Amino acid sequence: MAKQRSRPTRRRDRKTGGGGGRRKSCQYCRDKVEFVDYKDITALRKFISDRGKIRSRRITGACRRHQNQIATAVKRARELALLPYVGEGSGSDEREGGRGGRGRDR
Repeated sequence: MAKQRSRPTRRRDRKTGGGGGRRKSCQYCRDKVEFVDYKDITALRKFISDRGKIRSRRITGACRRHQNQIATAVKRARELALLPYVGEGSGSDEREGGRGGRGRDR
Protein backbone atom coordinates (compact mmCIF):
# COMPACT_ATOMS: atom_id res chain seq x y z
CA MET A 1 0.00 0.00 0.00
CA ALA A 2 1.33 3.45 -0.95
CA LYS A 3 2.17 5.94 1.76
CA GLN A 4 0.09 9.12 1.67
CA ARG A 5 1.72 12.53 1.96
CA SER A 6 0.84 14.57 4.98
CA ARG A 7 1.12 17.96 3.26
CA PRO A 8 -0.20 18.81 -0.21
CA THR A 9 2.21 19.29 -3.09
CA ARG A 10 3.05 22.89 -3.94
CA ARG A 11 1.83 24.36 -7.17
CA ARG A 12 3.39 27.29 -8.96
CA ASP A 13 1.71 30.58 -8.23
CA ARG A 14 0.04 31.84 -11.42
CA LYS A 15 0.27 35.51 -10.40
CA THR A 16 4.07 35.61 -10.35
CA GLY A 17 4.50 33.94 -13.74
CA GLY A 18 6.03 36.31 -16.29
CA GLY A 19 4.52 34.47 -19.25
CA GLY A 20 1.33 35.16 -21.06
CA GLY A 21 0.68 37.82 -23.60
CA ARG A 22 0.35 37.46 -27.31
CA ARG A 23 2.84 35.38 -29.30
CA LYS A 24 4.65 37.17 -32.12
CA SER A 25 3.66 36.01 -35.57
CA CYS A 26 6.37 34.92 -37.98
CA GLN A 27 7.63 37.80 -40.12
CA TYR A 28 8.23 35.53 -43.11
CA CYS A 29 4.78 33.90 -42.85
CA ARG A 30 3.14 37.34 -42.72
CA ASP A 31 4.96 38.39 -45.89
CA LYS A 32 4.28 34.96 -47.48
CA VAL A 33 7.98 34.29 -48.13
CA GLU A 34 8.76 30.70 -49.11
CA PHE A 35 12.53 30.65 -48.59
CA VAL A 36 14.87 32.80 -46.51
CA ASP A 37 17.56 34.35 -48.70
CA TYR A 38 21.10 34.20 -47.36
CA LYS A 39 22.04 37.29 -49.40
CA ASP A 40 19.53 39.50 -47.55
CA ILE A 41 21.95 40.66 -44.86
CA THR A 42 19.71 43.37 -43.38
CA ALA A 43 16.95 40.87 -42.68
CA LEU A 44 19.34 38.28 -41.26
CA ARG A 45 20.96 40.79 -38.88
CA LYS A 46 17.66 41.03 -37.01
CA PHE A 47 18.00 37.36 -36.07
CA ILE A 48 21.56 37.64 -34.74
CA SER A 49 22.52 38.98 -31.31
CA ASP A 50 25.21 41.61 -30.80
CA ARG A 51 27.63 38.81 -29.85
CA GLY A 52 26.97 37.02 -33.13
CA LYS A 53 24.70 34.25 -31.84
CA ILE A 54 21.56 33.18 -33.68
CA ARG A 55 18.54 34.23 -31.64
CA SER A 56 15.96 31.64 -30.63
CA ARG A 57 12.41 31.29 -31.89
CA ARG A 58 11.08 32.47 -28.56
CA ILE A 59 12.80 35.82 -29.00
CA THR A 60 12.43 36.34 -32.76
CA GLY A 61 8.89 35.01 -33.08
CA ALA A 62 9.72 32.97 -36.18
CA CYS A 63 7.90 29.71 -36.87
CA ARG A 64 9.75 26.39 -36.78
CA ARG A 65 10.10 26.11 -40.55
CA HIS A 66 11.44 29.61 -41.07
CA GLN A 67 13.68 29.45 -37.98
CA ASN A 68 15.46 26.45 -39.51
CA GLN A 69 15.81 28.35 -42.79
CA ILE A 70 17.12 31.42 -40.93
CA ALA A 71 19.75 29.32 -39.15
CA THR A 72 20.87 27.75 -42.44
CA ALA A 73 20.93 31.14 -44.18
CA VAL A 74 22.99 32.72 -41.38
CA LYS A 75 25.49 29.86 -41.48
CA ARG A 76 25.72 30.12 -45.26
CA ALA A 77 26.21 33.91 -45.11
CA ARG A 78 28.93 33.46 -42.49
CA GLU A 79 30.69 30.94 -44.69
CA LEU A 80 30.69 33.42 -47.58
CA ALA A 81 31.90 36.23 -45.27
CA LEU A 82 28.68 38.22 -45.65
CA LEU A 83 28.08 38.04 -41.89
CA PRO A 84 30.66 37.87 -39.11
CA TYR A 85 31.00 34.76 -36.96
CA VAL A 86 31.60 36.93 -33.90
CA GLY A 87 29.94 40.22 -32.97
CA GLU A 88 31.60 43.61 -33.11
CA GLY A 89 32.32 44.13 -29.41
CA SER A 90 33.63 40.68 -28.52
CA GLY A 91 37.37 41.02 -28.97
CA SER A 92 39.81 38.79 -27.12
CA ASP A 93 41.51 41.72 -25.34
CA GLU A 94 38.22 42.74 -23.68
CA ARG A 95 37.88 39.36 -21.99
CA GLU A 96 41.08 39.65 -20.00
CA GLY A 97 39.53 38.21 -16.86
CA GLY A 98 37.17 35.79 -18.61
CA ARG A 99 36.63 32.28 -17.21
CA GLY A 100 37.65 33.23 -13.72
CA GLY A 101 41.03 34.62 -14.72
CA ARG A 102 42.55 31.28 -15.65
CA GLY A 103 45.23 31.94 -18.24
CA ARG A 104 47.14 29.51 -20.45
CA ASP A 105 50.49 30.36 -18.84
CA ARG A 106 49.47 29.30 -15.33
